[in-house]
Amino acid sequence: MPGMLYLVPTPIGNLGDISQRCRETLESADFIAAEDTRVTLKLLNHLGIKKSLVSYYEHNKAMKGDKIVDRILAGETCALVSDAGSPAISDPGEDLVKQCAEAGITVCAIPGPCAAITALSISGQSTGRFCFEGFLSTAKKSRREHLDALRGETRTMIFYEAPHKLLSTLADMAEVFGGDRPISLCRELTKLHEEVVRTTLGQAVATYTETPPKGEFVLIVAGAPEVKKETATEGDAAARVAQLMAQGVSRKDAVRQTAAELGLPKNVVYDIALKDPE
Repeated sequence: MPGMLYLVPTPIGNLGDISQRCRETLESADFIAAEDTRVTLKLLNHLGIKKSLVSYYEHNKAMKGDKIVDRILAGETCALVSDAGSPAISDPGEDLVKQCAEAGITVCAIPGPCAAITALSISGQSTGRFCFEGFLSTAKKSRREHLDALRGETRTMIFYEAPHKLLSTLADMAEVFGGDRPISLCRELTKLHEEVVRTTLGQAVATYTETPPKGEFVLIVAGAPEVKKETATEGDAAARVAQLMAQGVSRKDAVRQTAAELGLPKNVVYDIALKDPE
């Protein structure tokens, strides 16, 4: 019988956030796949757990993934951990999960710490609808292309960012989204000096130009304002159908095009068109 892959979230700052279920899973696993074995070893020492560790990170995942899958297929149970937070979220563990799914291996995710959700919940931004965008590229062109694609995004956006890239990212965001766009910058989450700065993109650029940023950041950026579309009237539909038909378009095609342009049901536009002579 094949074993299982457990996704075990680890504390993002406060070691007290490790759950009893996570502890028990780490204790019972045959081996642990870790992003950085040195970081995970410190956690295991804190928990008093001794366990076989294998490294699994971005630059060795192609080689190590197959070996881990083979061990699980042979009957072993693997616990996958990242340095902090939930594995497989903006993390190479995503690929291991895909490999296991393709191999028919059961994957079990244990709930726990996640920097994105923790930051969103205390950001003061809208939480009803949001999108997670992870880390932006270090290359300016790729970073701008990513942000340009989000120019009209109305949901709250969540990004991860390192301190040495923060200022460049904020400057690009201000240029693309506008300096008055609200942003909440969350750092040192769950730690003693946890900080949330609620401001605008323009002011954030000014602040961190003057005071160099420290620590890993989660950026919660407000979405673009909703643009309310004016509802087309019966007169608008009739006028557009008539205009198209005057150009030689058949009534059927004129109805279809008008319905698409004005966002109206095709049968409604057809009824309107029938009221006017061809």
